Amino acid sequence: MYLDAFIDYLTLEKKYSKHTILAYQKDIEVFIAFAKANYDQTELQTIHYNQIRSWIVSLVDEGVSNRSVNRKVSSLKSFYKFLVKIEVLKVSPLVKHKALKTSKKLQIPFSEKEVSGVFDLLTVSNDFESVRDLLLLELLYGTGMRRAELISLTIGSVDVSQKTIRVVGKRNKERIMPLLPNVCKTVSKYLEKRNEISQNMNDAPLLITKKGVKLYDTLVYRIINRYFSKTSNKIKKSPHIIRHSFATHLLNQGADLNTVKDLLGHASLASTQVYTHNSIKTLRNVYNNAHPRNKK
Repeated sequence: MYLDAFIDYLTLEKKYSKHTILAYQKDIEVFIAFAKANYDQTELQTIHYNQIRSWIVSLVDEGVSNRSVNRKVSSLKSFYKFLVKIEVLKVSPLVKHKALKTSKKLQIPFSEKEVSGVFDLLTVSNDFESVRDLLLLELLYGTGMRRAELISLTIGSVDVSQKTIRVVGKRNKERIMPLLPNVCKTVSKYLEKRNEISQNMNDAPLLITKKGVKLYDTLVYRIINRYFSKTSNKIKKSPHIIRHSFATHLLNQGADLNTVKDLLGHASLASTQVYTHNSIKTLRNVYNNAHPRNKK
């Protein structure tokens, strides 16, 4: 069935995260179950496009969103590309498939006032968890790093003397990012308190719980919601919204798109351009003030 070989390929060659690989595997296994139940087939290399299409129709009939359907099909498409790569197939059955239309989700960033309000709340306390939470939020908003990148930080990732941080992004791509002076101060303060809980070794996780355990996804979301709920009425509060806010606020202050691309760790400008719609108000103000025809 070649699924195991595909998983090894994603792990060893593509170097995808465990979470991403698990998502691919689950999507493909869902299709395998469908093919077995409906066509008595488990060998994916013998599947035809009309069988895949009937699976897509069944998902839509079940109420699965177009976005989720596209993700599942994308996993299957990657699998078939792999089969072509290793010359099991000459052509993928999905080679001419077109994704279902989806409506674009508008991600609304936090305002600068909302972000400032959170930091005002956190700077008044001096206990371990408050200082850690302050550092967590300063790193997210000060660098725009992803949730997974934040959690994977080690003590050795931070160079306070150089005011830089080494971030390991998708597919193990590293980037060195500058740190603001106030973030460096928080790092030093946090490391003093962290050392009282667990020894500060270079390869140890930077952000930990009060019990000395490495930070985990749900706790990061909980911390963000705890503080931003006090300053913002927005429904969605997440690391990705803070990342959006970081990019939008930089663009609003005049940063160029290429610089923001590099800071975010994007491979192409196309990924970064999704943030530009949020700064349209600033662009309009600059445009109205600068365009000669607006002075007539």
